Amino acid sequence: MEKNWGNYIGETFEKIAMVIVILIFWELAPRIGLVSQDILPSFSVVLVKFGQMLLSGEMFKNLFISLERAFGGFSLSVAVGIIMGFLLGWSEKVEKYIDPLMQLARNTAALALYPLFILLFGLGETSKVAIIFWGAVWPILLNTIEGVRGVEPLFVKTAYSMGASKRILFTRVILPATFPTIFTGIRLSASRSVIILVAAEMMGSSSGLGHLVFFSEANLRIAEMYCGILMLIILGVAINYILVTLEKRITRWKEEIVEI
Repeated sequence: MEKNWGNYIGETFEKIAMVIVILIFWELAPRIGLVSQDILPSFSVVLVKFGQMLLSGEMFKNLFISLERAFGGFSLSVAVGIIMGFLLGWSEKVEKYIDPLMQLARNTAALALYPLFILLFGLGETSKVAIIFWGAVWPILLNTIEGVRGVEPLFVKTAYSMGASKRILFTRVILPATFPTIFTGIRLSASRSVIILVAAEMMGSSSGLGHLVFFSEANLRIAEMYCGILMLIILGVAINYILVTLEKRITRWKEEIVEI
């Protein structure tokens, strides 16, 4: 199917225009007295400070620390969530016994357990990676289970009737059918990883973007606080864009089948 470039350009322009309007309001509101500069500095003031923090390396230092923590917990959640999701989705007996405990665990707020993780692992990096893993694993796990259960039974029976081994069945039938659902879980988990990371860094850390935001607010360095928030927004948008682009590239075969 050919892309309607006119609609695409129009939608893109509308999105950019909305962002520009928000930034203009951000710039003008403090200057005309709608809001105090002490609460909301003008966008230009924040932008200048943001540039200074980039040049000094302070922003990059906190960004890399946060990325390392987030990636550690997120990658662990992807590995465990997908493996457990396939096991539970494929075996109804196992899932029947584990599901009550799983439902109880996933409905417990991750940050409510953070003090427990600190007691178990201390205030170091392990507790932060562990709480990110705990919060991020559930979307992947549940989406993987849903994807496995949603595989068309006819496809499985057809593969078996053609003499496919379990390895071929998994790699050629089950995995391709469940991948879109799994990737949705991965995107949700990536977003949760950043949210939980920020909260964890605010509660018990001396570095990272979450600490930067919290420390700046506590010390009335408001421009720096907004710089940290701005970097978190950029990080969230970048992660989502990368994952969406990656998903489209990997699942391009679906569009080719539709075109055929």
